[in-house]
Amino acid sequence: MAIAHSPARETDSLATVLVTVGVVLLALLTLYLVGFDQGTLSRGGMFLHELMHDGRHLLGVPCH
Repeated sequence: MAIAHSPARETDSLATVLVTVGVVLLALLTLYLVGFDQGTLSRGGMFLHELMHDGRHLLGVPCH
């Protein structure tokens, strides 16, 4: 049996759109940090740089 959901109000649809946009933006930021940053945003310390470096190796993205 399938359950169909129809928003009762426009605010439900708006909230869904806002959450979706937020998740997509967070995913794009994460993709940038892991795939392309190369330490540009982590000038204050090496922890973030090394974490993203290991993430590149884990995902198979060439980094050096």
